[in-house]
Formats: sequence, C-alpha cells, structure tokens
Amino acid sequence: MKSIAIFCGASSGHNPVYQEAAQSLGTLFAQKGIRLVYGGGNVGLMGVMADAVLAGGGEVVGVIPQSLVEMEVAHKGLTHLHVVQTMHERKALMAAESDAFVAMPGGFGTFDEFCEIVTWNQLRIIQKPAALYNVNGYFDHFLQMLRHSVTEGFLKPENFDNLIISNQENDLLDQLLNHSPVITQKWVDFKRI
Repeated sequence: MKSIAIFCGASSGHNPVYQEAAQSLGTLFAQKGIRLVYGGGNVGLMGVMADAVLAGGGEVVGVIPQSLVEMEVAHKGLTHLHVVQTMHERKALMAAESDAFVAMPGGFGTFDEFCEIVTWNQLRIIQKPAALYNVNGYFDHFLQMLRHSVTEGFLKPENFDNLIISNQENDLLDQLLNHSPVITQKWVDFKRI
C-alpha cells in the first residue's frame, strides 16, 4: 500500500488527544513510507497530520479547491498540491490518488468524504479499504447508528463488516494492509412488501 487518504477535521477539537493521534499517525506514515493524500489544508488535524509526515521525511499530496486557497488555508510546504475547482473534483482526485482511506475525528466534511467512499465501495465503483481511526471513542455513536441501520434493514451486514475500525494506529495499518473485502452479490433489495 503506497498511498492512504486521510479525512479529518480542519479543527483540532477540544481534547489534545486528537492532535497527538494525528501527529503520531503522521510519523508512522513517514516511517513506513506511506504517502499521505489529504485535503491540502494547513489547519486543524489536517495540518498536524501533514506536518508530521513531512517532518519524518515522508511524501504528502494535498488536494484543495481554489476557494479554500483564496481563504489562505492551503498548506504551502507539501510535496505536491493539486488545486481544483470544486469539492467534487477534490474528492474524486483524492480517491484516484489513494489505495485506502482513513477517517479521523472531524465534522461534516469528514463524514461526507468517508460516507462517499464506503458508498463507492458498496456500489463497486472502487474496491479500496476504508477505516475509522476511533481515537478516544470518537466514532462510537456513529457506529451505533450504523449498527442500527443494519438492524433496521437499511445497511447490509457485509457492507458494515467491510469497515475497518480501530483505536490503535499500528492495528489500523495492519488491518488496512491485510484487508480482504466481503463482496455482496446484491446491494439493493428489489422485493416490495
């Protein structure tokens, strides 16, 4: 696995454990020669992660819309920065540049990016592993909602089971590297009740 996309907050959160996790994971990426692909910002957990990879001698590719460059949130020290016109272009290019995806704590943007990737996997547009780095139990309530979706028949168990979930960075990377997706034969149920 050469490139992993990280989806995470443009904020750092209130608890320093989130910044510590981003810095530690970035350092691990650099040590393992994993190229970071991310949203191109210099703020929040995004900036912490990018800085950690760069400080360790690693490669960082950012993808950012022009509107955010104009707001002066683009990281100026990256290995490569792609400037695109729209958020849709940003997500498509990040997906094309990455072999796997990890969501760290973040807000609406993080959830949007992660849910789009797992949807693309479900629809077989891509077949690339997707993980939740559950730092400090951040995704516990989200996972509870997803399990409820399975129970209520809106999410196939196999699609939920394809998610990689870990609160330990080394375990997270091991699961990504060794992931074998469960393929469902039918992602939609056409029978009507």
